[in-house]
Amino acid sequence: MSVKVDIKQLLESGVHFGHKTSRWHPKMAPYIHSKRQDSHIIDLTKTVEALEKALPAITDVAKKGRKVLFVGTKKQLKDATREVAESVNQPYVTERWVGGMLTNSGTINQQIKKLKNLEKRMASGELEKRYSKLEVQRYAEEIEALNTKYGGIKDLMGRPGILFVTDAIADVNAIREAKTLGIPVAAIVDTNVNPEGIDYVIPANDDAIKGVKLLLDYAAEAVKEGAAASEKAETK
Repeated sequence: MSVKVDIKQLLESGVHFGHKTSRWHPKMAPYIHSKRQDSHIIDLTKTVEALEKALPAITDVAKKGRKVLFVGTKKQLKDATREVAESVNQPYVTERWVGGMLTNSGTINQQIKKLKNLEKRMASGELEKRYSKLEVQRYAEEIEALNTKYGGIKDLMGRPGILFVTDAIADVNAIREAKTLGIPVAAIVDTNVNPEGIDYVIPANDDAIKGVKLLLDYAAEAVKEGAAASEKAETK
């Protein structure tokens, strides 16, 4: 693995601060280092170990030409999740997870097809030629609404190879759907979360924006590494 995880960076980003001890989930015990006042402290050596397993899995997915779906619907994590996903040309979900986004792909694909068709007709000027200003405005609003729901996944094309989830509680529905389909999940898991069912548990503070951004950056570097290897293989 060429992506280097720096434990000092994790510490400086506040990744080690867990929730209050009263809110902990007992199954997170193996990932907890100690208590400080009334809060748990996450064992960063466990975080490093987790990343050293999760990041090669992400690289491997990208190397095979498959997609990494970034999921971050928690308000303070939306922008960071979207920006990182877009920076490496990967799909993302940062608004509400629409039920069936993975498990009911037929219906979702119909909505994406509709979105792409409307965007094409709007860009070509067809809608403006055929409809009144009020009707065109309504189409523009429909495009915006569809983009809010599905814009981040409109180029997904099939199932993703892995999910990278920034908050295992906020995005539990995404994790459940992935599990149903056997899609692996790498997730940031705080001390108040049940880690069962998550393939790559990354113990970390899911409220520290700086820390989550750092973990997202690591994931992006892993994608870049895999994509570069894929391109290299294709040019041989």
